[in-house]
Parts: sequence; structure tokens; C-alpha cells
Amino acid sequence: MPELPDITVYVESLAAKLAGATLQRVRVMNPFVLRSAVPPIASAEGRRVTGLERLGKRVVIALDGDLFLVIHLMIAGRLQWLAAGVKPAKSALLALEFDAGTLVLTEAGTQRRASLHLLAGREALAAADPGGVEPLAADIASFAERLKAENHTLKRALTNPRLFSGIGNAYSDEILHRARLSPVTLTRALDDAALQRLHAATREVLLEWTERLRGEATKAGGWPKKVTAFHPEMAVHGRYGQPCPVCGAPVQRIVHADNETNYCARCQTGGKLLADRALSRLLKASWPKTIDDL
Repeated sequence: MPELPDITVYVESLAAKLAGATLQRVRVMNPFVLRSAVPPIASAEGRRVTGLERLGKRVVIALDGDLFLVIHLMIAGRLQWLAAGVKPAKSALLALEFDAGTLVLTEAGTQRRASLHLLAGREALAAADPGGVEPLAADIASFAERLKAENHTLKRALTNPRLFSGIGNAYSDEILHRARLSPVTLTRALDDAALQRLHAATREVLLEWTERLRGEATKAGGWPKKVTAFHPEMAVHGRYGQPCPVCGAPVQRIVHADNETNYCARCQTGGKLLADRALSRLLKASWPKTIDDL
């Protein structure tokens, strides 16, 4: 799922292309993508773009008349920018035709999770906000307050949109590796030193990746062409079995449902292998307990 760095670059790229543009036509090619009925989607047509915003993991296009187009990409949704007059592919879910060009929403796979809402007024937009604090704006005190509001694992807390805005599976792995903290450590068990490392790592990782993706978009002509949760430059996310860039130990994982948590046992858990809910139960006594048992 595109997270804070990815969505930030989408928003910046759109802001450069849509400054003063007018939305001429909304084409909904798949009925499941539109999740709101009031106001009607046709009422957005003919309106001028007044701004671009990020709302958690959503892209917000503000229109005059106090209307807001809110696009949630979910896991497999992606945005494409086409020059004016270029037709989108038949597989596209949505096309927003501006006088400056066309914004197209696509989604890989068969599950239709990506969505578009048209909201009227700032109050409606605020109601769509899960309420997480902006991690790049939070000082250490407000960060700690949110983190310890509930006693959950660090992985769960960082990816909870009610606690932190815009952090998902990929960047939480990178943040925890940078902070040298186990993903299953409970939030209320953190001492001050660990809390400071986590706060610093959150800022560093999100800022570094935003800048990296911004540079890639610039090289690609001002648009993020390849938005993915997996980058070869990442330390642990999506790198199961590959060497940790810090210590060289093979990156480990915990698999639960559709999500995979990646971590370095030597850097983050004192060498202990965390139980995989599926594999560790299958192997039982044969499950290795430490990285040295592998």
C-alpha cells in the first residue's frame, strides 16, 4: 500500500500539474470505485482545482465550491498521468479529465479495494480522517503520548491510522530496524532511550524515503512511475532471507494473513527468532529459537 512518502510525492506531482486546472469530466469505468452518492459525482465537473492534500494514505483534490475528491489507493491502486487527449487503458477504474491532462486510477488484481469519495465541506473531510498524528510534525512528547495510548506491539501501533498518519507495513519495518527495536515489543514497555530512538528513526526513514522517491519522480519526468512497497535499497522490508545491511544476518519474517513483517534478529531481537504463527506451529520443537540455530 502506498504510504506517507509515496502519497506525498503523488500529491506534489499532481500539485505541479493541476495548478489552476479545471476538472472537465469524471469517468467512472468501474462502479465499485465510487463510494459516495451525495453530492453526486457529476457536481465535481466544471470546477477548478484549488489545492492538493494528503489525508493519511489518501490523495485529496480540493475543488472550488468546497468539494473534495478523496482517492484511497489501498494495496494495489496506482495513479497514472496522461497527456490531454490520450485515452486510458480499458482496465482503468477511473479517469479524471482536466484541461491539463487526465488522472487515471488503476488497480492490479481482481479485488476492487481502491476507492473514490466526493465530499462536501471541510467537516466531511475531517470526518474521513482516522485521526492519527502526523509523524513528521509530532514532537517527542506527542509521539510518546500516541504510542502509549494503548498497549500494543510496536508494529501494530505504528501501522494504526488512529495513532499515526500514513505509516504502513513497509515503512514500519524500516523504522523498527533503524531504531533497533523488535516489532513485537509492547509500546508501554519502552524506556526513554528506546522511545527517543523510535521517534528519531520514524522521522529519518520517512524523510529519507520521501526525498528518494521525489528524486526518482523528477528523473521520470515529474511523475512517480513505479510506486511499490518493495525497493532493493530497503534494509529489511521485502528482503526475507537476504543479508541485513548492518550485520549481514539473514532477514527474518513473521507472516500473518496477507501481511508480512520483516526484521533482523541480530539487530532487533537480540538474536531471538520470533514465532511465525504458521511455520512455528508446524515445526513445533524443531522451530529454531535463535538466529545461530538456523
